[in-house]
Amino acid sequence: AYSSIAHMGWMTAILAYNPTMTLLNLVLYILMTTTTFMLFMYNSSTTTLSLSHSWNKTPLITASILAIMLSLGGLPPLTGFIPKWMIIQELTKNDSIIMPMLMAITALLNLYFYMRLAYSTSLTMFPSTNNMKIKWQFTNTKLMPCLAPMIIISTLTLPLAPMLSVLN
Repeated sequence: AYSSIAHMGWMTAILAYNPTMTLLNLVLYILMTTTTFMLFMYNSSTTTLSLSHSWNKTPLITASILAIMLSLGGLPPLTGFIPKWMIIQELTKNDSIIMPMLMAITALLNLYFYMRLAYSTSLTMFPSTNNMKIKWQFTNTKLMPCLAPMIIISTLTLPLAPMLSVLN
């Protein structure tokens, strides 16, 4: 809920200046959120405790969750940084200085929220031996064929940013 409120704030701030950029922000947010929830469904993660145990079962999927969380927070080399940077540029271009500065500061708070989630659920720990009955050897029966491209788009769209600059 906090993530949705924060992203809606970014969209509302730019709506008066560039509605197309609002749509871009919305599409990227929906894409990243959908990918995150698909990864949670793939891991059958419903709580932070079950998410912390997923590192032993599927370390690559768990690392993907970490990357997408950082992208949702707007870390610069990832996809979530694109709309934030473009919105800050647009607001600055329209002689608004205080608003983008406050938004950038609150974006750091948002990034802290995602980092805390990542560290509290042990997403960054190395796989260790677990006391479960070799749960990691069971094959997952959930078929999600579009998951791999969605992970790539959710994290690595930043090189497309020059093409997106025509929206300005």
